[in-house]
Amino acid sequence: MRRWIFLGCCLILALQAAAQKGFTPVANMELFKQQFTKAAQQTQTIKSDFVQEKNLSMLSEKVVSKGKFWFKKENRVRMEYASPTYYLMVINGKNFRIKDARTDKNISASGNKLFEQISKITADCVQGNVLGNKDFTAKVLENPQHYLLQMTPVAKGMKDFFSGIELLVNKKDLAVIRITMQERSGDNTVISFLQREVNVAIPDELFALK
Repeated sequence: MRRWIFLGCCLILALQAAAQKGFTPVANMELFKQQFTKAAQQTQTIKSDFVQEKNLSMLSEKVVSKGKFWFKKENRVRMEYASPTYYLMVINGKNFRIKDARTDKNISASGNKLFEQISKITADCVQGNVLGNKDFTAKVLENPQHYLLQMTPVAKGMKDFFSGIELLVNKKDLAVIRITMQERSGDNTVISFLQREVNVAIPDELFALK
């Protein structure tokens, strides 16, 4: 169950050498932080399609999934996988809903530090608020088109599962367009956000824990 939650999260994202080509340390870190934080504060909702690529160390081919993604302040996330199989994950505050063809259950993160970390990093990543998360240390690189945030977990729950998380950020609007998660097992997951819409109306019912 925890593996499914981690994979669905956003919250969640291989430190690939190819992705880092042409990147250098950000020229003005303080300016970047100010702009990134301002963009996050102005983001109330996000709606997008997503493509998830799972690279398993034991398989030669990628496992590709597609679906819809919604985010709404404060800390409400819905990821609905449509292919190759249906899977739903909803985060509403500190509570989760997990649904597939065989299971539909609610999970409370109250009192569970690991689930609280998952909930926070998921919302922080998609909203672009991740630099304030003390569960990670951050390094920021840039090229002419993108910023690359390299997040190294320091909190025990995250550190035991992930070796690193990368966020690829579009310089034009400071939107997180790709999240890459490297697991300590050697597997990695890449989630790309497509057709992204910001601050559109999203009904609260989408995040209901039924």
